[in-house]
Amino acid sequence: MPTRSVNPWRIHFFQRHGEDDPVLSVPAIDFLHGLPIKVAAEIHAVLDAVAKAPPPSFSGGGKWEAMHDEMSGYFEVRVQGGGNNHRLFCLLERHAEDLGGPSIICLGGLSKPPRTAAKSRDYETIKQYGAEFVRWRTVLG
Repeated sequence: MPTRSVNPWRIHFFQRHGEDDPVLSVPAIDFLHGLPIKVAAEIHAVLDAVAKAPPPSFSGGGKWEAMHDEMSGYFEVRVQGGGNNHRLFCLLERHAEDLGGPSIICLGGLSKPPRTAAKSRDYETIKQYGAEFVRWRTVLG
């Protein structure tokens, strides 16, 4: 029986809209640029693996997790390095013809010491970026 080919999902980086941020920042890229090179490379590797799986069937051994409670609907890449836990927060867009097909939208990230909780303001910022993406659908490119 022939195997069915699954196209990888696209990976996009949310870019803030001029009405929300005149600088047009890209929070996920800013976050990745502030990380040690090895940590940023591992995050990119996880994103690539998730995109190829694709996300609904990816089992990533704790490196790709669906979030819960107040962050339900968001996903996170989870990587350790340099003495911290690093999180890149994403949304999934299954039907994103405007983005070229099913897409992972990287919103922003945070780093925190091991065994500490993220601050609620960090989650609020990610939810704000998610709402901005839904409103404007702007990505780097």
